[in-house]
Amino acid sequence: MSLAYSMTGFARVQGSVAEGVGFTLSLKSVNHRFLDLHMRLPAGCDALEMQLRKLLKEQLRRGHVEVTLQLDRQRQRTLQYDRAVVAAYVEAYRRAAEENNLSGEPDLASILRMPGVFSSDGEDSELKPEQIEAAVLQEVEPLIASLRAMRAQEGAALVAELDACMVRIGAVADEVNTLRGDVRASYYERIRSRIAELTEGANISEERLLSEAAVMAERSDVEEEIVRLKTHVDHFRGLLAAGGELGKKLDFLLQELNRESNTLLSKTSGANTANGLRITELGLELKTVIEKAREQVQNLE
Repeated sequence: MSLAYSMTGFARVQGSVAEGVGFTLSLKSVNHRFLDLHMRLPAGCDALEMQLRKLLKEQLRRGHVEVTLQLDRQRQRTLQYDRAVVAAYVEAYRRAAEENNLSGEPDLASILRMPGVFSSDGEDSELKPEQIEAAVLQEVEPLIASLRAMRAQEGAALVAELDACMVRIGAVADEVNTLRGDVRASYYERIRSRIAELTEGANISEERLLSEAAVMAERSDVEEEIVRLKTHVDHFRGLLAAGGELGKKLDFLLQELNRESNTLLSKTSGANTANGLRITELGLELKTVIEKAREQVQNLE
């Protein structure tokens, strides 16, 4: 049986680019109508981005996926001050004081905060994009596999919830089917009485009156809606069992189920018998269960 995948998942891996330089690569996925890849990579990693996009498109079908790569430089950097620059600042301070007839010596703390005084050991420039690309690509395949495993686990939970929803919809349809006969009979009697009242004194045979009442009562019957509900439920559960890419197919079936529940409610809204009121309650429950299922389906790939 093929697995069903949720679009929700997270995976992260850590590795090493060079001595003293590590990296963290993470994948975060949420639901989306299509496959939407959003990259957050260090500057100069254009070639790596293209490779990551290619690999992700081969493994994933839908979802908004955020790809984040962070570099971690573990070596301590040494800061050095430029003696010539410091001397130039001191000389400029003294010359300005002399030209303006001011006394005092320059403040060393202030001078050390001036631009260009300090410089680092320049380790950042030693790291090339090719090094990052080679190190990261070694970890991408297992990282994507980890993300898919989490999405499969979430997918299995969604399938279980959706199957339970379908079981309940089937049970509701069965109960409505046991109640509809009484409601139909009630409709028939009410329509017959109303037609007789409106046509009192007219030359209409009893047989014609009963025939018209029967036709109108037949139109209010929900047998067809029940059959279609159960057919859609069977189809829905069959797709769940088959797995694979389900989201769009299941969403369409839920629209059909919702349409049938609306029709069922519209046909039985005027039934004031106990069974009629019960059918109305069941129709409202149908809509609630269907809406719950639609929320879950939005997360399926």
